[in-house]
Amino acid sequence: MTSTLKNDFLSATIKHFGAELISLKSNFKEYIWEGNSVFWGKHSPVLFPIVGTLKDNSYLYNNKKYEMSRHGFARDKEFTVISQSDIEIVFSLKYDDETLKIYPFKFELQLHYTLSKKKVSINYKIINLEEIEIPFSIGAHPAFALEENFENYSLEFQEQEVLKCFTLENDLLSNNNYEIELKNKKLPLSYSTFKNDALIFKSLQSKEITILENENPILKVKFNDFNNLGIWTKINASFICIEPWLGYSDTLNTTGKLLEKEEIKILSSKSSIDYQFSIEIL
Repeated sequence: MTSTLKNDFLSATIKHFGAELISLKSNFKEYIWEGNSVFWGKHSPVLFPIVGTLKDNSYLYNNKKYEMSRHGFARDKEFTVISQSDIEIVFSLKYDDETLKIYPFKFELQLHYTLSKKKVSINYKIINLEEIEIPFSIGAHPAFALEENFENYSLEFQEQEVLKCFTLENDLLSNNNYEIELKNKKLPLSYSTFKNDALIFKSLQSKEITILENENPILKVKFNDFNNLGIWTKINASFICIEPWLGYSDTLNTTGKLLEKEEIKILSSKSSIDYQFSIEIL
């Protein structure tokens, strides 16, 4: 089942399964990847309550071992619509018996999509229903469709900076890193850049990235609330993912204890917190 938001400039379609944005159109042009399973069958999954991969796909909490697959379970759960209008919709996912087996916390995750002119804002609200603190990570994974040759595109960062990129080893974050120096704030896109998988940044000065098509700006992702970022594609696929994250894969030297995981967030009992990013068509 899907729901579609519309204003005079945009239409956005969200699938209730995973509360996943599957279409974003302006003037009949599609900006979200089609989800061709030959390359990658998703569009813009929600990453919760972990981002990336756990070592041995498991973690420890209170000396008990729990297993959880890459990027968590929210993307594979049916969300409920709790409010909707022409230009905004709020989805909810609450804990259940199945989630408690792999994530032993009572929570509610709300996703709030709002259209404003040529921008869609996506707000994540995490609600702690427990009497104790709960640990979590959350992230976005939007894939943007590229109509032309991949090399015709570049990413323009908000700031002129030297990017410190961490490498993956068996899907875990290693201590190895390398630098990418931007030229006039720009990173030209080339499949060779992604030969070793995603570009992963623990921190950035920039909080905005613009996709340029033949040097012309077409779309901007703004992520003030997010500390970490991934950029990814599949070789020969016609999309680029710009992924605001709070958290990332386990490190090679992780203890496996969830409360000691790098960049894990802690939410106080009976409280909530909001994080937002936006996608603007230019």
